[in-house]
Amino acid sequence: ECDRWLLMGLIGTAVGTLGFFIHQIIDSLIKLKWDLVENYLQVSKRKQDGNIHMTRLCALGFGLAMVVLSSGSALFICPAGSPCGLPEIIGYLNGTSIRHLFNIKAFLGTFVSCVLAVASGLFCGPEGPMIHLGALLGCGLSQLQSDTLGIHLPIFTRFRNSADKRSFITAGAGAGIASVFRAPIGGLLFTLEEVSSFWDVRLAWQTFFCCLMATFTMDLLSSSFCGFVYRGHFGFFEAEKRILFWVRTVILAFIPTILLGMLGGLLGALFVSLNIKINKLRMQFFNSIPKLSLRKTSKPLETVLIFVIANLGSGRNFLALEVGCILSFPCSSEWGSSAALLVENGKQGITYLFKRGTHEEFGYASLCTALAFYFILSCWTAGSAVASGLVIPMLYTGALYGRIIGLILVSIFGVQTNEYGAWIDPGLFAAIGAASFFSGVSRLTISLTVIMVSVLS
Repeated sequence: ECDRWLLMGLIGTAVGTLGFFIHQIIDSLIKLKWDLVENYLQVSKRKQDGNIHMTRLCALGFGLAMVVLSSGSALFICPAGSPCGLPEIIGYLNGTSIRHLFNIKAFLGTFVSCVLAVASGLFCGPEGPMIHLGALLGCGLSQLQSDTLGIHLPIFTRFRNSADKRSFITAGAGAGIASVFRAPIGGLLFTLEEVSSFWDVRLAWQTFFCCLMATFTMDLLSSSFCGFVYRGHFGFFEAEKRILFWVRTVILAFIPTILLGMLGGLLGALFVSLNIKINKLRMQFFNSIPKLSLRKTSKPLETVLIFVIANLGSGRNFLALEVGCILSFPCSSEWGSSAALLVENGKQGITYLFKRGTHEEFGYASLCTALAFYFILSCWTAGSAVASGLVIPMLYTGALYGRIIGLILVSIFGVQTNEYGAWIDPGLFAAIGAASFFSGVSRLTISLTVIMVSVLS
């Protein structure tokens, strides 16, 4: 079994490296976009010509270009005509045969589409595509053959059967989610709870080892490189994280927690129901187009429409520029705070919402506005012609209404500074709300708890 364990380690290392590259490219593209916007803004201020419209068009045009390229990559590179994700992986691992699910074109199309979709500012995350990419690496490295490239290497040939292939795909999918959240146990439990129906103890240990290697590789590279620039200390993990949400146990804290759990279940059911109806309408509309070429060409227009509504409707590029929320935080006005929540990528916005000791950082108007836009547009984005994940939108949506509940408690009890009243904190309830909505949509329990503990500590 040494070769099997070796292959599991190689898959985990490859998935961790891929996750590092995806996050670095996304961060670099976001930085590039706002650097261009900042340059336009500074030039406009120096000339005093009031040419703020060119600055807005610059931000909007850069994002539109990434959305079109993302949608085009998914539609014209992926053989199935749309980005495959977690549902297809679950279907395959449970006995459904899906053609062209694990080939080089699917890998390239999903990779490019995921990076550009997240960097453009669409309300989505890289988690779902990362699971698919991890499964693709698990399949490719275990089989070491490709009909597309004409490659058939004479090693690991004993694993070229359906049972072993499924095992390595399961491990790759778990490593994908583990690398995103840096939670190897969470990746293992996610595959056990959500992905695969064929399981044994040996596969559990091997999948855990694969997830460990993915997390280790991701942490190692992230601690040494920033924006692809080596910053030294290779192999030394910095103790940058700390426990954010330790509070003394208070019985009263369970009352709003139960309320958030119920709210997460109701809103999660509404989200799933609304998404199903949107996807049915989407299928009916595109199936009504007779020509296949015209049907494929029209699908990117939907993602462009979503992007334009997300930017113009929420005022991300307009309000943020006018109140100066791109370069500084927090913002000076209520609507400026709302724009700041929506102008950042989802991961950064979640960090703002989880921050403790910021009882009056956001008001009701900004949180409710961001919640309405994020709930509707993330529901609409899921299923569109881009490789996108739902984890970041789920955490963000839950964090928004969780923080609203926290603000209500602060309004009732006031800002508490003693250790027994430390649980009355909007940041703490944002974290609980994020977990409740995530669970309400995905119906995960054990693996979600482990993932959230890894995220918050």
